[in-house]
Amino acid sequence: MYLNKAYIIGNLTRDPELKSLPSGVEVATFGVATNRVFKDKDGKNNEDTQYHNIVVFGRQAGNVAQYLRKGSSVLIEGRIQNRTWDAPDGTKRYRSEIVAERVQFGPRKGGVEGGGARSEGSGKSDKNDKSEQGAAPEIATIDYPSEDINPEDIPF
Repeated sequence: MYLNKAYIIGNLTRDPELKSLPSGVEVATFGVATNRVFKDKDGKNNEDTQYHNIVVFGRQAGNVAQYLRKGSSVLIEGRIQNRTWDAPDGTKRYRSEIVAERVQFGPRKGGVEGGGARSEGSGKSDKNDKSEQGAAPEIATIDYPSEDINPEDIPF
């Protein structure tokens, strides 16, 4: 059995670039940075940052280009692909990238990141939109009931 699967959770290093193939299929490319914190042999905390090239095809490409911006948090599920080509100067070029099969957007910062969710000049006024006044819009929350659990009531 063979498996080529990659899971990346990180932040965009640049805005997605949207292009179309001759067949009409949209392609979005962008970079994602992932961080890892570890302790060295002396007990000091070190941080390692890795940069990943991401390629998204189809309808997801349009969504990515519309809603994600540099710094946005994202989870990518896909496969690793290596490409080789000859550069105009005659050298051979190599590129490793993750071809995304699934893209999940992370939380927005203050509810204003992502752009494009609201079109300008629509003529509609949203009374709950406080982003023009500098305040973040209200976020709907779920009020969970409080439960008083007594550990002695658990049968095991």
